[in-house]
Amino acid sequence: MRAPMRRADFHYELPPELIAQAPLPERSASRLLTLDGASGALADRQFADLPELLGPNDLLVFNDTRVVAARLFGAKPSGGRVEIFLERVVGIDLAWAQLRASKAIRPGLDIHTPGGSVLVHERVQGEAGDLWEIQTPGDVLAFFEAHGHVPLPPYIERAAVESDRERYQSIFAREPGAVAAPTASLHFDAGLIARLDAVGLRRATITLHVGAGTFQPLRVDEVSQHVMHAELYTVPPALVESVAATRAAGGRVVAVGTTVARALESAATGGALAIGHGETRLFITPGYAFRVVDALITNFHLPESTLLMLVAAYAGLDNVLAAYRHAVAQRYRFFSYGDAMWVTPAAGVRR
Repeated sequence: MRAPMRRADFHYELPPELIAQAPLPERSASRLLTLDGASGALADRQFADLPELLGPNDLLVFNDTRVVAARLFGAKPSGGRVEIFLERVVGIDLAWAQLRASKAIRPGLDIHTPGGSVLVHERVQGEAGDLWEIQTPGDVLAFFEAHGHVPLPPYIERAAVESDRERYQSIFAREPGAVAAPTASLHFDAGLIARLDAVGLRRATITLHVGAGTFQPLRVDEVSQHVMHAELYTVPPALVESVAATRAAGGRVVAVGTTVARALESAATGGALAIGHGETRLFITPGYAFRVVDALITNFHLPESTLLMLVAAYAGLDNVLAAYRHAVAQRYRFFSYGDAMWVTPAAGVRR
């Protein structure tokens, strides 16, 4: 009988100085580590080499979610500072949010912000911690876009600057709702897309609104006991048609990021990729049989994270940990503003 997977099985040592604190001047100037999941073979390349790894019938699937300026600062009537972090929109002027203050938050609190008063309603239980239902003065997304700040991840140890509004957003971002970027797509710029288009590569989009739970650490030792955070996704008819055409032409479906992989696999739990939208709690760990994804482009992920587990499920845990050790030794840049990987599946992981 197979021993249960432990959180520590997905640990690796990362020097803090390898955590990228800012993007490179050019999006496609990143490095690209290729991992052949079948053999474990590694190669050091540049992200600009991506067209050489793709065939003319392949399909690149991007997440078109748009990151909301989800971090907002305000003050209590007493003057005490409050940080509001948007988690999910639940009505035109209602949302769930994390509230951080030096003293306890209570229902009925009126928080003064640059855009007007935010009223605190009741406490709700969220996966990324205790959340509060709040009411904004007008449309939630418009309010945060006008007065909020870019929600840089917790491992970026600086305040957001104006340039982050553009760089912590992919060039495909269309549908507002995410509080974290689908970072694999941050490496694509207009020049690279033009090169991909010139060789006839197909492109399609899916939407998965990345939630704050993506940064939620595992708090249990046994991986199977972890409860995955929920995220909203939408599969448009055009994507299903593109996947079918790709299969018919003998091409591969390439997921640009773990968010795309999770959304595609969530939409195919019934067997075939289905049009529609829903909420997914799919937790992909080693042993999972992939139905849709033929290749994966992804950034490097935190030790013991659910995103690292997904990549390990796809290319094999030993292969992935060896690739990460190689990346550390070769001084790759890690996490959201870091470098990328091209990953093909290990034997037996495709259904």
